[in-house]
Amino acid sequence: MVQPLSKKYNTMHRLLQILLICFLSFPAMAQVQKSRLYDSTERHLLDEVVVTATRNERKLSNVAVPVSIISQKTIQRAGSLRLRDILQEQTGLFMTSGFGTGVQMQGLNPDYTLILVDGEPLVGRTAGVLDLNRITVGNIKKIEIVKGPSSSLYGSEALAGVINIITDKNYENKITAGSRYGTYNTLDANINASARVGKLGINTFFNSYSTDGYSIRPYSVERAKLPVWRMTPQVKLNYTIDDNTSVQLSVRYNYEHIKNELAVTNNGLIVYSKGREINKDINVIPSITHQFSNKLKTTLRLYGTIFEGSQQLATSSGQGYDDYFRQQFYRAENQTDFNLRNNLSFVAGIGYIREFVNSSRYDTKDSRKENEVKYGFFQTEWKPWKPLTLIAGFRYDDNKLYASAFSPKVAAQYKVSDKLRFQASYGKGFKAPDFRQLYLNFTNTAAGGYSVYGTLEAQRVIDIQQQSGLIKELSADYYKLQTLRPEFSNGFNAGVTYLPIPTLQWQLNFFRNDITDLIESRQVATRFDNSQIFSYINVKNAYTKGLETSIQYKFLNHFQADAGYQLLLTADKDEEALIKQGNHYFTRDENGYSIEVKRSDYIGLPNRSRHMGNLKLQYEPTSKKWYVSVRNIYRSKWAVYDKDGNGIYNKQDEFAKGFLMVNLSAGYEILNGWRIAAGIDNLTNYSDVLNLPNMPGRSYYTMLAYTFSKSKK
Repeated sequence: MVQPLSKKYNTMHRLLQILLICFLSFPAMAQVQKSRLYDSTERHLLDEVVVTATRNERKLSNVAVPVSIISQKTIQRAGSLRLRDILQEQTGLFMTSGFGTGVQMQGLNPDYTLILVDGEPLVGRTAGVLDLNRITVGNIKKIEIVKGPSSSLYGSEALAGVINIITDKNYENKITAGSRYGTYNTLDANINASARVGKLGINTFFNSYSTDGYSIRPYSVERAKLPVWRMTPQVKLNYTIDDNTSVQLSVRYNYEHIKNELAVTNNGLIVYSKGREINKDINVIPSITHQFSNKLKTTLRLYGTIFEGSQQLATSSGQGYDDYFRQQFYRAENQTDFNLRNNLSFVAGIGYIREFVNSSRYDTKDSRKENEVKYGFFQTEWKPWKPLTLIAGFRYDDNKLYASAFSPKVAAQYKVSDKLRFQASYGKGFKAPDFRQLYLNFTNTAAGGYSVYGTLEAQRVIDIQQQSGLIKELSADYYKLQTLRPEFSNGFNAGVTYLPIPTLQWQLNFFRNDITDLIESRQVATRFDNSQIFSYINVKNAYTKGLETSIQYKFLNHFQADAGYQLLLTADKDEEALIKQGNHYFTRDENGYSIEVKRSDYIGLPNRSRHMGNLKLQYEPTSKKWYVSVRNIYRSKWAVYDKDGNGIYNKQDEFAKGFLMVNLSAGYEILNGWRIAAGIDNLTNYSDVLNLPNMPGRSYYTMLAYTFSKSKK
């Protein structure tokens, strides 16, 4: 039997938070200079420098691929706590709720979006989803979002795009501390301190977050969001050896403790479980940069990360459940930037990856699986004349566990004038089969006893069970089991940016992604006790296509409006072709009569909304001492269940209702660096128990923060 959290544990993490809050009331130990709530000298959006799109610094106005930036100011004014909070307010991004909170981009699942922190990938995905709740926003400087295949620079998992979280790199003498308290006894506290001692710059950060969770099931003990405590410290060091050489070191640690009370329904059986889940990950990034000249620079980056997760449950069926997962990822990479002329530059790099996984889901926790990848990438940027920028590049990945992958990309931008520019890009992205899809050997005793086997294990294990007389039936998909191929996507984006007046910016982007060899989980067998057996096969050729548009407008000196909209169309190509041929798929009309499914009835891929939009309004007076922000997020209905059982998703199936979520926030700068803020999330109190279990009802919060910095002599 798993024991509940001890009083000693509760006391410890509450004490840490109280100490941080108390720090806010301490008088400054150094000379204080007045700090504005936000930087009053904002640069124009298109002058912002980005690095994720090209792996070197470029002004946003010179980037030829779809890129958006979320600034620190935007994060602060939204009152966000975790990464999911701020991403859900962005155009074209939707937060999924299965196996943690993932992000859907251009209609592609969370498996296909690469999440980076300071340019390095996070590991520890569950069922392909990297839970965004693991990432605090307390020390985020900005977030760069690149949409469309980016494997030419970043390799696997960048099939849909890349989200790069760039943390604070300030090394001046400064301390910022803040605390937020809200509904569900949610308490978040941060402290960020930086200093420079001679040639050494130091930046430290600590965050503590806890919540009692919430329940959107009235009169039920079971909670949709479970009680959790998270702790995230980070340290950055920067040492300048000379004018041309510097050494950097970043160490980040995250600890998460979740109290589990679960009810899982599978095959008509409900199993209740109680216990705890602990997740830990550490990231270490040492690097050295040398500037040979103003035209040549090289950087050597080493990266090591370890994610460890464990879950222990006592179930109502009397069977204990002990799940363990440990993933290690190590990488060495050298990147060289070379500016041959003012109009011609190159980026080239080579790297080596070693990866190890131990899991009770892969035989035993002592059985280690491993992989290695050798890769190289190259990209060139050429301006044959001033208005035109051309980019071409590729990456080659030699993967030990499957065939190699070649990922090219080309892009172009044409500036008609300072007010109007066009851009287009094509890229090939890929996602390698992961350890789960290859080696999984897992039976869930806490959910009816179903099993999931990786393709390298499925046939062997099922054959053994069949010889033992346990297998009742083999499905047609059993005979499709074979070595998995990587998933590939050919992505095309084309857009325009127009600034008719200095206070108005309009952007429009058309996109299409064609995915081949999509990997899906399918039921391949059934045991005599009716428990199911699943595995993975390459089954689908699909596409997602649509458009995104956004408008940013500043008016009456103190107001700013931001609006965004995405139209998304998706389809399984094989299903679509059969529907067009006719006499393949049937459903029932409102009177119960059988009718043929027409192309206009076909929905495409499930769990995707055709329409998504947002509207943000902000007021800030000339003094910039206070602000008010209203943010509206809309999502239209989406298919969730094949109600008529015809194997496709059409208008007669079951849908989750569309919704509108409204978030409010306001802040005020008090004298001497103090600032306060308050907000209401989900003002309309919208909830959907079945389809949006991670969306709480209406919640309130208040925030208090203090910044002081030592004046330079």
